[in-house]
Amino acid sequence: MSAVADTVLTGARVRTLDPGRATASAVAVKDGYITAVGDESDVRDWRGADTEIVDLAGATLTPGLVDGHSHPYLGLEMATGLDLSGCGDLDALRTALADAARAAAPGDWVLAYGLDHNAFGGRPVHHDLIDPALGGVPAFIRLYDGHSALASGPALAAAGIDGPHRFAQRAQVVCDPDGRPTGHLVEFAAMGLMDHVLPRESAAVRRERLLALLRDMAATGLTGAHVMDLQDPGLLALLAGIEEDGELPVRLRIAPWCMPDTGEEGLDHLVGLQRSHGRRWRIGGVKFFMDGTVEGGTAWLEHADCHGQGTDAFWPDPAAYTRAVHHLARAGVRTVTHAIGDAAVRHVLDTVELLEDPRQRALHRIEHIETVPDSQLPRFARLGVAASMQPTHLAYTRADHRDEWSLRLGEERAGRAWRCRDLRDAGATLLLGSDWPIAHYDPREVLATARLRRLPGQPETEPVTAEQALTGLMALEGYTSHSALAVGEQDVAGRIAPGCRADLTAFAVDPVTAPADELGAAPVTLTMTGGTVVHRA
Repeated sequence: MSAVADTVLTGARVRTLDPGRATASAVAVKDGYITAVGDESDVRDWRGADTEIVDLAGATLTPGLVDGHSHPYLGLEMATGLDLSGCGDLDALRTALADAARAAAPGDWVLAYGLDHNAFGGRPVHHDLIDPALGGVPAFIRLYDGHSALASGPALAAAGIDGPHRFAQRAQVVCDPDGRPTGHLVEFAAMGLMDHVLPRESAAVRRERLLALLRDMAATGLTGAHVMDLQDPGLLALLAGIEEDGELPVRLRIAPWCMPDTGEEGLDHLVGLQRSHGRRWRIGGVKFFMDGTVEGGTAWLEHADCHGQGTDAFWPDPAAYTRAVHHLARAGVRTVTHAIGDAAVRHVLDTVELLEDPRQRALHRIEHIETVPDSQLPRFARLGVAASMQPTHLAYTRADHRDEWSLRLGEERAGRAWRCRDLRDAGATLLLGSDWPIAHYDPREVLATARLRRLPGQPETEPVTAEQALTGLMALEGYTSHSALAVGEQDVAGRIAPGCRADLTAFAVDPVTAPADELGAAPVTLTMTGGTVVHRA
């Protein structure tokens, strides 16, 4: 080590995830990078007059945690208003909406999010079920999957939605047999019909909310997030403005969407966007959708679901998706594709297999992978396609298959839910994330759920496909080394080793060996991003 450190972290149990040195007790940091990894006896050689010594007092230090799938900007819109995630049935939903409607000022809307499809008790989603509770106040409720919403009767009237619509992409204004909208809006294009009437917050408020969210994320141990949207071009200006005044507490890697109507000029624009970056944010990849959600009937399945739906891809011409991915791959651009159903997963793998250059094959990953047959598992490792999964989505399912997701798929497909362990055992790179705001961004909850196959702190809940549980080390790798590998950053991230970025997370317990239920609520002692302490307990 040629120069004294800016910061020395000592008194820790260091899980380096570096094959060259698995454990240590002290780490030196200078200019945002790790310069040395060693033991307590090395500290005196690293320190100078201005070196800050941070005693972690027995905490476990790991590479900085990175959420592999998050929507911190779009999520601010999706998670606006009343949180309905705790409503387990219609009575609870109606009570929550009635309270919000009574508190609303004249002209206000009730905006809400996080509503579980299971709250309807098997009934079709319909505004008649909630309108009496709202007393005429317009309401727009995003369902938990992020791909569907419920608009009240007055909200539909305000937006001028009075019948079915035709969309260029897979989307639906659900209507009753007489052609009257039920208020159930499925997929982005349908929900977008409400945009012109929904209340909007100012840019200044959005900036403060984003910064507050990122600080809260850092307090849970996150040092980075793979951001799966760039719908609002103002986001880049907002991030640049934040960096004029300070630093982002969490590193953001952003993948703008590529939708089915994107032509060659649009693809070239996406290629050009990859050059955009700041100090702690950058455009890195392009996001596709191959299907929607199981509960909405828009997951692309090899065979129809139990409602006779799910046989269409999100791209009306799947071959056009293949051409778009190949166009980007030839330009060296990474792609991430939302693929929930088995047919969607297969088509993405088929698309990658058609690329003859192994360097182009290694640029791709698949998001969600909620149900997939045995035949597709070995293809991930063989083709170099990373699997990106969100264990806490299991909270919307039940081991007895009496939930909307399982009832849609049927016993066989529900029995192969979120096959995290099978993918790891098949040699796949497996990164983990939250998909916030679909599930909470706290990585401790995700790490614990990956091991338990249920949420931590709920021992009475039967695990879902318990055989798919990950080990503690596998789960940690999903937030660190595998996350870095999936974006080609394994030389500078995902490990604690000289030359790597000083993105570090310290836990009060060992996240690998502590009981998973304990990990879910364990304090985060310190979070460091780019050599700067962004959270300290």
